[in-house]
This record gives sequence, C-alpha cells and structure tokens, in this order.
Amino acid sequence: MGARRIRRQQRQMDMAKSRTVNGMLKTKERDRRDQRMLGYVQKGKLPYLPSVMSWLSSKLNKPSKQITQDEVTQLVKSSKA
Repeated sequence: MGARRIRRQQRQMDMAKSRTVNGMLKTKERDRRDQRMLGYVQKGKLPYLPSVMSWLSSKLNKPSKQITQDEVTQLVKSSKA
C-alpha cells in the first residue's frame, strides 16, 4: 500500500516541476507565434492561410468565416499600441 502512495507522490512532484518548466517555454512560444502571425496579417488581406485564420479565430473569439477585414485591422492596431 505504501509503495503506491510514494509513486503517486513522486509523479505529482515530477508533473508539477515539468509544468513550471514547460509553462515558461510555452509562454515564449506563444509570444513568438503571435509576432509571426501578426507579420502575416500585416502583409496580406483576407482570406489568409488556414493557420493564420485559425489564429485570428482564437484571438477574435469567432469562427473564421465570420471574420471581416475591419476586425483584422482593428486587431493589428490594438496589438501595435
């Protein structure tokens, strides 16, 4: 009985440590992705590549086919400020 508890506690500690390490890496990657996608958005007009549309959809919180060019330009302006 005691061995299961010890293994569980070891797993919990390992997972907590990896969450902190991986969390920082993921935050940095999100920032790099945001900058890269903003570059694509500034260069072109609707319709964008599917990956850019997916990113816009998550940023604007609406389906990609409902996104308008006005909303995209508003997002670009707000991200520059």
